[in-house]
Amino acid sequence: MKTRLLSTALLAGLAFSQVASAQEFDDRWYLTGTAGMNIQDNDRGTRNAPFGALGVGKFLNPNWSLDGELNYQNPNNDANQNLNWSQYGISFDLRRHFLAEGRNWAPYLLMGLGYQQSEEEFDSFPNPNSPSQRDEGNLAAKVGVGLQTALGERVSLRTELAYRADFDDGSVAAPNEDWFGDMLASVGVVIPLGALPVAAAPAPAAPSCADLDDDGDGVNNCDDKCPGSQAGQTIGPDGCPVPVSIDLKGVNFDFDKATLRPDAVSILSEATEILKRYPELKVEVAGHTDLCGKDAYNQKLSERRATTVYDYLTSNGVDAARLVGPIGYGESRPLEPTEQTMPACKNEKNRRTELNVQN
Repeated sequence: MKTRLLSTALLAGLAFSQVASAQEFDDRWYLTGTAGMNIQDNDRGTRNAPFGALGVGKFLNPNWSLDGELNYQNPNNDANQNLNWSQYGISFDLRRHFLAEGRNWAPYLLMGLGYQQSEEEFDSFPNPNSPSQRDEGNLAAKVGVGLQTALGERVSLRTELAYRADFDDGSVAAPNEDWFGDMLASVGVVIPLGALPVAAAPAPAAPSCADLDDDGDGVNNCDDKCPGSQAGQTIGPDGCPVPVSIDLKGVNFDFDKATLRPDAVSILSEATEILKRYPELKVEVAGHTDLCGKDAYNQKLSERRATTVYDYLTSNGVDAARLVGPIGYGESRPLEPTEQTMPACKNEKNRRTELNVQN
């Protein structure tokens, strides 16, 4: 009968231990104090008795705890209450707690192993030293169920019903028994040690590409299709350089002149607005001539033409630091090559000043 009872309890413990749930994990060490009733195995020949236990334990994870516990009980002998019978021991108990979010109580299953020391007095008459005493220790196993309820951050309450198998095969009162099974009904307290652990602050989320702009062009990494753009470039909404050209077609000069014509002023005014709209833009101010005249003369003339446009831009609000030049190229870069004979060399398109974008 006792074997079937122990086997059933063990199987029940293994079955229920497969159920899982999760809650906050308090990993503080704690002290336990327990008081209850030890319902003795009838075969032992002792009466039921109160027992007490003290222990220390710790949660191994949110669902499992391990306790080490010392116990003591001193039941009376049925046949002769003048004969002392006491028992004390240690056990290591593993509890599987079934937690649920939003409640402060949890049922649990108990499985434990330990060592129980028995001190049994018995009548050895006619021995002059009677009564004699048997003092023997044995392995013990325990299974049970319980309920643990938190009464705040500093204490919890345990109510528990357990079955302990004491593998004592040397009993004088019951010499034919190999082991005894006792029921343990108890109430206890659990007192955590130290301050309640503070949950670690969550690690800051890694910045997303929408929060990053590695090349500093004002376009986030998610939208930037040209992540290697250089400082000073004109950048479009996709992060790629925008080709900006300033068309000065029409800024031409009269033959052998370096003064601006009215039509050229209108074109330069528009160019000035473009430069103001793109403050990072840098341009070269380049002057050119047609193919008539000597090279040295044309070089000087092209420089004067470049200076005329340069002075116009700076006097109308364009920062000189953004202008390269003025530079004269003489007749070395004709748009339309012509014969160097009069009047073929007088091609007006070559008598020009250009703004060449540098970035």
